[in-house]
Amino acid sequence: MTTAAPIIARAYLRASTDEQDATRARADLERFAAERGILVVGWYVENESGAKLDRPELFRLLADSKAGDVLLLEQVDRLSRLTSGDWSKLRAELDARCILVVALDLPTSWVLAAPADEFTCRMFAAVNSMMLDVLAAVARKDYEDRRRRQAQGIAAAKAEGRFKGRAENTVRNDGIAAMLKAGASWSSIQAATGAGRATIAKIAKRDRQAP
Repeated sequence: MTTAAPIIARAYLRASTDEQDATRARADLERFAAERGILVVGWYVENESGAKLDRPELFRLLADSKAGDVLLLEQVDRLSRLTSGDWSKLRAELDARCILVVALDLPTSWVLAAPADEFTCRMFAAVNSMMLDVLAAVARKDYEDRRRRQAQGIAAAKAEGRFKGRAENTVRNDGIAAMLKAGASWSSIQAATGAGRATIAKIAKRDRQAP
């Protein structure tokens, strides 16, 4: 008796800022995959805004994937808080590569991560496609609402003389600077500090410009 080949997945973990833990949902994704016999062959982690289409780890995941592979994530908003135009571009890339999106907060997608007959697969693929678009639109609206409230709060704080901006994490950043001077790779610095590449690049540039 031939054993069916496991479904191949690549997991995407994202947080918006360096202060947030992008790997927070890894245990939940590991549990989900184990329960369904899904083979996760790669973990792609980055600290970038979901409102940006330019995300190196996401596109590395897409480049590594083969037709029929699963892009596994915790929530649809980890994949997209994009504008309608940028979401359409990302959807086109996913469709062209025949990559299936499975999210823990999208139960209609779970069928795509399990063996099923052709009719069931096509039906749920159609439903899932629609729900992906809906949740991506909801995620974008949530992003815009939070940005608007944040801007209103900052404006009010400035008017009252209370706004000071976000304090720099000087202890962590001094550590990054020291590791850069010691010749550590950016990947090892990310692993040790949890900082995003944008933060490391900023500190490296600042140190180069220092007298």
